[in-house]
Amino acid sequence: MRPILAFVLTAVLSIGSTQAMAQSGMRTEGDVATAQGVYEAEVPVNSQADSDRSGALARALAQVLAKMSGDRQVTSRPGVAQMLRDAGSYVRSYDYRQDRGTSASGAPSYRMMLVARFDAEQVEGLASALGLPVWAQPRPKPVLWLAIDDGSGPRLVSVQQSNAARPLLDKAIERGYRLGLPAGGAAEQALVGAIWRQDTAAIARASARYAPPMQLVGKLYRGNGGGWVADWVFVDNGRVLDRWSARETDARRAMANGADGAADALVRRYAKALPSGSPGVHRIIVHGLNSADDWLRVSASLQAHPMLKSIRPLRATGDRLELDLELMTGLAGFNRLLGADAALVPVSATPMVGQTADGVPATVASGAAEYRVK
Repeated sequence: MRPILAFVLTAVLSIGSTQAMAQSGMRTEGDVATAQGVYEAEVPVNSQADSDRSGALARALAQVLAKMSGDRQVTSRPGVAQMLRDAGSYVRSYDYRQDRGTSASGAPSYRMMLVARFDAEQVEGLASALGLPVWAQPRPKPVLWLAIDDGSGPRLVSVQQSNAARPLLDKAIERGYRLGLPAGGAAEQALVGAIWRQDTAAIARASARYAPPMQLVGKLYRGNGGGWVADWVFVDNGRVLDRWSARETDARRAMANGADGAADALVRRYAKALPSGSPGVHRIIVHGLNSADDWLRVSASLQAHPMLKSIRPLRATGDRLELDLELMTGLAGFNRLLGADAALVPVSATPMVGQTADGVPATVASGAAEYRVK
């Protein structure tokens, strides 16, 4: 076995990865910690202990990725669950807040919330490497035309009655966008009939004074046999993007369903994902390894990569080393997360059929890619 390869095999087994520790941000006395924007989230937590914080940060990062991508099932995508275990590495700062409420018996109740703020550049790079769709900023603010009939006839929900639509408005914020309400003048109040008929053309004409030309049109009413029914239409610039209905025992859940449906329609139309390649085993060739120190720097860069699962050295020839990397993404995604401080940079990608060090053909997800030591 060549000396450099023997050294590499030993070094791979001995080098571990490190995890950055998040630090709490500074706040002025009297400030209340809240999550603002796409890259911040707040989740309930039992205590401020490290063990509780770790899980809470993972849930908070899942919220951020869901808002970024618009995908409410983002945690089921390949590689996301593994990445959430290292959520602390992407935190810019975190804080705690104590919320006070009232229990069903009237006694005061308390709930601790962790507010996490994540590094936008790092999270965007991670989403890109995982091939997640990214819903670009700034997000549109569709107009919500909602009529509610609780048994006394349908009524328009306008700005003055915003609390009546609070579950819907809050769900939209949770999904990463906002909804606007009409001013509620006499002419708009007269549109209740058009909303009930789901006459999208009439509603679009009435929305001409608002921007953007998007409308979420919904009617909420009591269903036959109990419960609540919500019928929805989402319109973008005169085009119906989707129609759907929800039946729930709780009016708030039926209402919140409208925000989910609108977000799904917007994501299908506007979210884009950069190609990241397929996860699996990828072969790379590293040029310019002239010393053990060079390999230590390269290995440290690889071990710190969030998408790396394992390294298998294959063969060394002169200053060149072949490796199989098991990745949670493809090489395009891997390269996007290398970072400016990495000890190696990509040169080219060319097809290559190789074997493992034992002479067994390697299961390689793509052709070998070439890199050089910086």
